[in-house]
Amino acid sequence: MSAENQPGMIRISDDVVATIAGLAALETQGVAAMSGGISEGLAKRLSGKNVQKGVSVEVGQLEAAIDLRVIVHYGSIIQSVCRSLQENVKEAVENMTGLNVVEVNVKVEGVAFKEEEAEEVPARIK
Repeated sequence: MSAENQPGMIRISDDVVATIAGLAALETQGVAAMSGGISEGLAKRLSGKNVQKGVSVEVGQLEAAIDLRVIVHYGSIIQSVCRSLQENVKEAVENMTGLNVVEVNVKVEGVAFKEEEAEEVPARIK
């Protein structure tokens, strides 16, 4: 459809794209959390309302570029996790917005270790 036949302009907010990208990132196997960056604290774990943390986007009329800062689970193959992350985020943003995602850059800022089982078991009184 040519621009002359369209009844108006559609603009998708950077926040919308960042939210979609953040949710898709958190659903990727091997990703423990999003990172708020060094300036916001060393590998600060965020979720829920703060899903946009660790996500930077540049959105144009037809294209988007996305930068992600993540923490991966210890033992994961980082290259594989990052490739899956790039594919999942690209697919989610393109499917939901119709924008062409030209790049998804990933920076791994930390590794999450499983909490020791001893910490989860209540201390026994001697």
